[in-house]
Amino acid sequence: MNQNQVLELENAINKGYTNIAGIVIQKDGSVVYENYFNECSSTTPIHVFSITKSIVSMLIGIAIDKGYIISVDQNVLDFFPDYTIKRGEKTIQTIIIKNMLTMTAPYKYRSAPYTKYFTSSDWVQSALDLLGGKSPVGKFRYTPLIGPDILSGILVKATGQYVLDFAREYLFSPLGIAVENNVIFKDKEEQLAFVKGKGVSGWVSDPNGTNTAGWGLTMTATDMAKIGTLYLNMGKWANKQLISEKWIAESLKEHSEWEELKLPYGYMWWPKIGNGYAAMGDSGNVIYVNPCKKIVVSIASLFKPTAKDRVKLIMDYIEPMFEL
Repeated sequence: MNQNQVLELENAINKGYTNIAGIVIQKDGSVVYENYFNECSSTTPIHVFSITKSIVSMLIGIAIDKGYIISVDQNVLDFFPDYTIKRGEKTIQTIIIKNMLTMTAPYKYRSAPYTKYFTSSDWVQSALDLLGGKSPVGKFRYTPLIGPDILSGILVKATGQYVLDFAREYLFSPLGIAVENNVIFKDKEEQLAFVKGKGVSGWVSDPNGTNTAGWGLTMTATDMAKIGTLYLNMGKWANKQLISEKWIAESLKEHSEWEELKLPYGYMWWPKIGNGYAAMGDSGNVIYVNPCKKIVVSIASLFKPTAKDRVKLIMDYIEPMFEL
């Protein structure tokens, strides 16, 4: 790599992207650049926010591959036969898994009732109670936290395992990714400390042990690069097919669009980012893949409410490193 370009990248990070914890750049399967900031290292797990969604999408794909779930066209309520539908509600009965994956499910709330939600003992039940309403099914509505947990509930019901256990068996362990345990908060202060902290390995869950699907997973920058490599290789790792090529391809298709931002959306992956696709989380957490050049970039970032756009950093400073 051109050392002048490396210096330009590091200068840009030090000036405008000061919450970056770690960055790994791979080309053709080999690490060509790796660096850490803010007293972090290759073993420091960071809360990756909405990249959790992309991981849960992968787990849904694995569950379908293994026959636990028939297809994305199954109705959500098929997995919750004991759920009581309120009188007059019809919309919720038509919502399918695909609507959850593509953010095209409607909800009854305008402003997210976070306090009520997080103080409940069953976040899946709470999400189901908010699902549906008068808005049409099929219209894009990005739901950062409240809603995606229904997918976790589906995984638990379909597989008979906790989400973290299922992920360990079929995804994390084969990739050599360690996620130590569930993280359950006693109060708001513990939740805020987790969001703003670093070095805690785990996956947030509700008091029932059901892991979050929209946020709450911790990973290292190296872990994130492994996920990007798995997708670059169409689901294959060490000559073993962990996720089917069919699911990888389907998850990266444009299924819906966030019209305000003009951003296409796949199955909880962003299919048209820069010269490739990405999993993205708040504060600048990114797994970026350029399949044509076989580039994988992972950026782990500490919490910052107004983090600068990492895609711009990648396009301005990293992609040019590999131009002929």
